[in-house]
Amino acid sequence: MPPRKPVVEVRRSPRRRRTVSAYRDGERVVVLIPAQFTRAEEREWVDKMLGRLDARDQRTRRTDAELFGRAYRLANRYLPEHPAAARPASITWVSNQNGRWGSCTPSDRTIRISDRVQDMPDWVIDYVVLHELAHLVIASHSTAFWSLVGRFPKAERARGYLEGVAATGANAVHD
Repeated sequence: MPPRKPVVEVRRSPRRRRTVSAYRDGERVVVLIPAQFTRAEEREWVDKMLGRLDARDQRTRRTDAELFGRAYRLANRYLPEHPAAARPASITWVSNQNGRWGSCTPSDRTIRISDRVQDMPDWVIDYVVLHELAHLVIASHSTAFWSLVGRFPKAERARGYLEGVAATGANAVHD
């Protein structure tokens, strides 16, 4: 049986000039396009964006085991002088964190990363994980803590990305 084609809602915007984006809203896919697009351009972009959403969904979901390996690689690379302190006892994806990207309990060395981060770019996931690893070394958000986090080359970019996602409240696919 072939997969069911999703219900697609196309929203045209006179303010949108060239960009196209799409996101899932329950069983529906919303595609945002410029108002001046022709019907042919609309069909082309709807197909393209459906393909991109499907590709994103088909990617292997990141697992806790992969997350644990990622944490160790990041600790070895960015926190090498803290070989024991920067290694978590466990690190897991969780679905109950809606107000933060990650959390850490230094006393039992556990880290939890919001599953909202799973589909973000690797460099953003790396930043969130490194931020929590740095809390295993320094619990507070002190200058020394931020110095550790700042070793990650894309730290400021990742923070900006996360602030943008938080401001929009959605994880959309864009072109």
